[in-house]
Amino acid sequence: MKISSYQMEVIAGNPVENRSKVKGWVDKVCKEEKPDVLVLPEMWTTNYTLPELKDIADRDGEPTTSFLQNLAKQYEVNIIGGSFANIKDGEVYNSAVAINRKGEILYRYDKVHLVPMLDEHLYLKAGNHNHIFELEGVKAGLIICYDLRFPELSRQLAVDGAEILFIVAEWPEARKYHWKHLQIARAIENQVYVVSANCIGQYSGVQYCGNSMIIDPLGEIISCGSEENEETITKELDLNMVLEIREKVPVFKSRVPSVYKIN
Repeated sequence: MKISSYQMEVIAGNPVENRSKVKGWVDKVCKEEKPDVLVLPEMWTTNYTLPELKDIADRDGEPTTSFLQNLAKQYEVNIIGGSFANIKDGEVYNSAVAINRKGEILYRYDKVHLVPMLDEHLYLKAGNHNHIFELEGVKAGLIICYDLRFPELSRQLAVDGAEILFIVAEWPEARKYHWKHLQIARAIENQVYVVSANCIGQYSGVQYCGNSMIIDPLGEIISCGSEENEETITKELDLNMVLEIREKVPVFKSRVPSVYKIN
């Protein structure tokens, strides 16, 4: 499975321009790389313009979901559609979507963990579910940025069979060390491929750290973006490696859930 991740500089507060930018990227990368899966970053339609989201967010996933569905069908490519501000029942969510080559929606997810340091809880409503989905026969999980700090979320996806963990983010430069090493930890402890899409550039004094990554189930970084450049990272994944590693180091068979107390 060949995956291309877009390390994007998001134009703040301008969903129309950002959709146009993504369309141009999809056209280019599909012609040059011919990937099976495309991955977009967090809040790629608006950036973190939290006070403005009530005015510029999607309504019930539109128009962004249809936009991505049309791209998926046109280029016959699977899309992990990053995340975008989305109003449902009067509340703004940080919503992600996965779409197959036929333009069918495979999975919808709302960010569960809201960032107190950015006052997300003052503007956004948290999601309340997370589960795996299948992408051309491969079991996958999807989390958003701050979710990375909560190992329970990724572990449950892995226990349920996830072979790839997609992470979409606008992770800040101030905590870039955490960004790198938490991803490696999630890959090693869950014996999964980790594929991330982060942003570059800055908004409201916050600099994003790039370093979008593809990490194998042993924790080796097999592809990594720079800290400051808008770029695409592409890699072919050997999914057989997941099974091989889990057989050699049988973490999941060695678990003793009755001992673990998680409140």
